[in-house]
Amino acid sequence: MELLDERAPLVLLHGLSFDRRHWSPTLAELERLDPGRRVLALDLPGHGASVARHGYGLDDVTRTIHDAVLDAGLDAPVVVGHSLGGVLATMYAAAYPARGVVNVDQPLLPGGFAAMLRQVEPVLRGPDYAQVWQSLVDRMGVELLPPDARRLVESAGTPPRDLLLGYWNELLTQPAERLTDRRASDLAIISASGLPYRYVTGAEPDPAYREWLAGLVPDLDVTVLSGSGHFPHLARPREMAAILAGTGVPAMPRD
Repeated sequence: MELLDERAPLVLLHGLSFDRRHWSPTLAELERLDPGRRVLALDLPGHGASVARHGYGLDDVTRTIHDAVLDAGLDAPVVVGHSLGGVLATMYAAAYPARGVVNVDQPLLPGGFAAMLRQVEPVLRGPDYAQVWQSLVDRMGVELLPPDARRLVESAGTPPRDLLLGYWNELLTQPAERLTDRRASDLAIISASGLPYRYVTGAEPDPAYREWLAGLVPDLDVTVLSGSGHFPHLARPREMAAILAGTGVPAMPRD
C-alpha cells in the first residue's frame, strides 16, 4: 500500500531577473535532508524558459503560478519566494489554498523602494536603464556568496527593460499607501487562516518594519542568516533547506 505523503509540496519562486536555477543549491541540500519532498521550482513569466509577455501585473502573475500548481497536480503548497518572489508568495497564500509562506529577504513595505524608483524613472525608461539595475545589484551582497553561487547570480546579466518596467509597474504607478494596504490585507488573511509565515533574511530587520510585520502576523517566525546579503538561499543553502524541510510538515502528536 502506498503511504500518503502528508508533507506539503513546496513551490519555489525566484527573484526578479533570475530563474529557477537559483534554487539548485538549496534543492541539493533538501534532497539529503528531506528526500522525496514534492517540489515545483518555477520560472516566472518572462524569465528562464517562460515566455515573455506584454505586461507583468502581479495579480496576473500570481494566477499564472496557481495554474502551474494545478497543472502539476499539487494542492495547498508551502509557497517560498525570494525577493520579488516573496511578494508573490504572500499574494498567492492570501488568494489560493496554501499551507504556509517562506519569504526570503523581501520586505513588504514598498515606500522607500517605490520612492527611489520614481526618482530614477526617467533613467529607467531610457537607454541607460541598466545603470539603475546595476546600482541595485551592487547593494545585494553578491560578494558574500561562494564562487559558484556568485557566478550563478552574475550569469543573469541585465534584464530587459520591459521586464523591469512590467514587474515594477505597480510601484511606479500606484500610491505607496495603497500597496501597503494591499500587503497588510494579504498578511491579515494569511494570519486569520492560521498559516505559518516565515521571514528569512540576511540581516536583522529594521525594528519598525519587524514591528509592523509582527503586528499583522502575531506568530511570525523571523530567521536571520547573518552575512548572506540578499541571497540567504545561495549563501547558506543547507540552513535554507533545513528551514524548508521543517515547513508544512504535520506536527508530531503529543503523549
